[in-house]
Amino acid sequence: MKAGFRVVAKLDEIPDGGMKQVSVAGELVGLYRVGDDVFAMSDICTHEEAYLTEGDFDPDELEVECPLHGSRFNVADGSVRILPATKPEVAFEVKVEGDLVSVGPEKTAEE
Repeated sequence: MKAGFRVVAKLDEIPDGGMKQVSVAGELVGLYRVGDDVFAMSDICTHEEAYLTEGDFDPDELEVECPLHGSRFNVADGSVRILPATKPEVAFEVKVEGDLVSVGPEKTAEE
């Protein structure tokens, strides 16, 4: 995705403790809300092509479970928490300004 932030949703469109799939520059991205914090990462499982937003989200652990084979990913940084997936998801920067949620460039390893 190109640099810069794009408004993709209103905060109240994502239930607290819930998730929502959006398209950002033609890429499917999952938004995950925990209170006023929103996390974003690619929505297609790196193990098998399933939508992560159709799986289970645990807001306390910041983990989403793939509905196909049970891989679990950290929604804050995209890291794999439980196999069979071995490749992390791409995580994106997020800004919440007022009631608007914007997704930006990929997060870097230092974040």
